[in-house]
Amino acid sequence: MKQVLSVRLRFVLSTNHLRTISKAPSFGWGFFVRPYAMKQLLLFFGTFIFTSCLAQKSDLKILAGAENTEKYLNDLKSKKIALVVNQTSKIKNEHLVDFILANKINVVQLFSPEHGIRGDADAGEKVGNEKDAKTGLPIISLYGENKKPKKEQLTGIEIVVFDMQDVGARFYTYLSTLHYVMEACAENKIKLIVLDRPNPNGDYVDGPVLEPAYKSFVGMHPIPIVHGMTLGELAQMINGEKWLKDSVLCDMKIISCSNYDHTTPFTPPIKPSPNLPNLNSIRFYPTLCLFEGTVVSVGRGTDLPFQIMGIPDSTTNSGFAFTPKSIVGMAKKPLYEGKRCVGERLDSNSINREIDLAYLIKYYNLYPNKEKYFNNFFNKLAGNSTLQDQIKKRISVDEIRKSWQNELEAFKKKRKKYLLYPDFE
Repeated sequence: MKQVLSVRLRFVLSTNHLRTISKAPSFGWGFFVRPYAMKQLLLFFGTFIFTSCLAQKSDLKILAGAENTEKYLNDLKSKKIALVVNQTSKIKNEHLVDFILANKINVVQLFSPEHGIRGDADAGEKVGNEKDAKTGLPIISLYGENKKPKKEQLTGIEIVVFDMQDVGARFYTYLSTLHYVMEACAENKIKLIVLDRPNPNGDYVDGPVLEPAYKSFVGMHPIPIVHGMTLGELAQMINGEKWLKDSVLCDMKIISCSNYDHTTPFTPPIKPSPNLPNLNSIRFYPTLCLFEGTVVSVGRGTDLPFQIMGIPDSTTNSGFAFTPKSIVGMAKKPLYEGKRCVGERLDSNSINREIDLAYLIKYYNLYPNKEKYFNNFFNKLAGNSTLQDQIKKRISVDEIRKSWQNELEAFKKKRKKYLLYPDFE
């Protein structure tokens, strides 16, 4: 840094402005040139220092909350601990469970979300209670019938640690798991530590805000489809807005990420779930997941889940075609298994910082039996019945998006109160 600054200084000292200053007489034009040149010099140095700081910032590695171990390990010593974790709960290449045990912390219980501790369960598949193969610790599933830790499952627990990689969409169920864990901790007077992780879709906010009548496990809060928040920030919002049952408050500590803000691109080092294998799938997820409430396949049962879409067609030779099949850990009996589907493949050039409704409308118009295009799941994903009605009435994309704006703006103002990191706007 010193060498660079020295080179810059020598360059500035050789500029015409400073030569003008050195040659200017004591009175006359030199009197006016000196302040102007000095202003330019200060402006140059200010710009240089600012851009240098930005460059240094961009070179800094993002650290997830779990990696900031000095901020939470001492809290866990001499306590009985439960962990809510999955395959993304890692510090470098070490699973959080193994790291915590190696530090002589008394872990007595593990809780698993959808996809299980190791992330090898199909979406929507029941994950049963079992033991962790490596540690022998008991695992209690928080998916299926038992979405919320029961009082007896928390007996003797003093601190619960939550650490999972979210993808920033309202219907991604790790947020719902966090809600129920917070509620159980609040009701049983147990402290919760949330190890925050960056949001790979944290650089924008979009979509309709969920209406209370459509509350479900794929949408529990009055927030838009893309909320632009980390789970740590959402935990603060859940507490602050008193969204837990009976308005209970969770005694909670958030361990923030380092070197992250809502403009920082982030690719999760480990796939958050089996059918989100890469950044493209994660970025398309807020748009393509809505197709799960329709007759359109989004590529479950292929190597490109949430990167392709299509409907059965055995006659069309043009366009992109795929045939879904069962894949262990990714798709068990996927939609249209064994049937040829025709549609399209999306790539990174198609990624926009908004939900792309054009695809939903396009395939609605293409599908011959309009009455069967949507299924009962669509309104839960959308968070209302309005979006389906708008598509059926052939309302334009611009008009649909305008119908979201008032509630979106209100949410954005509320959201600001709970942010832990600099925002994208």
